[in-house]
Amino acid sequence: MTFPERFSNLPEYAFPRLRTLLDDYAPGGDPILMSLGEPKHAFPDWIGQIIADSIGELGRYPPNDGTPELLNVISGWIGRRYGVPVALDKQIMVLNGTREGLFGACMALCPEKTRSGKQPVVLVPNPFYQVYAVAALAVGAEPVYVPATRETGFLPDYESLPAEILDRTEIAYLCSPSNPQGVVADRGYWARLIELAEKHDFQIFADECYSEIYRGDAPVGALQVAYEMGAAPERVVIFHSLSKRSNLPGLRSGFVAGGPESIARIKKLRAYAGAPLPLPLQRAAERIWADEVHVEANRALYQDKYQIADEIFGGVQDYMPPRAGFFLWLPVQDGEEAALKLWTETGVRVLPGAYLGRDTGAGNPGAGYIRVAMVAPIEDMQRGLMMLRDCIYG
Repeated sequence: MTFPERFSNLPEYAFPRLRTLLDDYAPGGDPILMSLGEPKHAFPDWIGQIIADSIGELGRYPPNDGTPELLNVISGWIGRRYGVPVALDKQIMVLNGTREGLFGACMALCPEKTRSGKQPVVLVPNPFYQVYAVAALAVGAEPVYVPATRETGFLPDYESLPAEILDRTEIAYLCSPSNPQGVVADRGYWARLIELAEKHDFQIFADECYSEIYRGDAPVGALQVAYEMGAAPERVVIFHSLSKRSNLPGLRSGFVAGGPESIARIKKLRAYAGAPLPLPLQRAAERIWADEVHVEANRALYQDKYQIADEIFGGVQDYMPPRAGFFLWLPVQDGEEAALKLWTETGVRVLPGAYLGRDTGAGNPGAGYIRVAMVAPIEDMQRGLMMLRDCIYG
């Protein structure tokens, strides 16, 4: 039997890799899990009743693209949040979580060859959400990993790439607010990236899953800047979810929005290969996307957590206060050594930064970091961060 080679060079996924690193060792205290970005804040208590009231709809096939009511409320949310009018029947599709969309959109939109007949390139920030690389490999593109380091403001400097790479680029992924660093692409960054995409004719896939968890002003959106600039309608595709915004990772409610041609192609592929969201979950999502009260309360909790983290790590050299999201990206000598030391001496479990990056000729830009998820109840989080500080930086 012959197996495909296209994924043979993929490293083991981050969390199995973490288990291999830590699970042979007993924790040095009661475990505090800060490795996985799974929100622990309470979601709205009225959601269960909506699902219960709609349970009979499990006897129906759900609409693949989303109910008209859900598409309408998402369209309204985009309009309120970003000031961009989008046609609910042509420019939005409901997703079963954004990971599905980030993969499927690449499958649907990345051509087999560039206009000059060369292998296409997909630009990936490094470190990154691992689905970006798998999507690129699945379509036979060359993933080009662009470091997002302190020197580049923890955002990839796509403008510095050689023209030969940019001319072969078909898709550029960007996560803002970023996972793992918690930085935000400002209006100027988005404008320069959109201008670069216009010049070299590639699409931008904007992963904006953390857009509603921030301090200060709300992060600007990619579609918003493209609309203000009058960029080509197909230039930007955005991805959003209720997982972080509403503490509902298990609901799997997300959406993709973009130009009519892009969404039509994504819809066509999904009609063959996608898994639509069950109707009771779509009914709950209709209400959740329309409600901002619980989102504001959730954001306030994270703002309290930012302040605690700043107080604990304020004296640590090169500590970078997160601007958004719910991760700390903490500098260490070696991420694996730090994670193992923390686990065996304190029971605090974190993720080595290298597991989110990719080794390149210039090294792995995540190797000197650990990612710490601030999702636990605030007392547990504070205790875990203090033990981390004393163990690693004391």
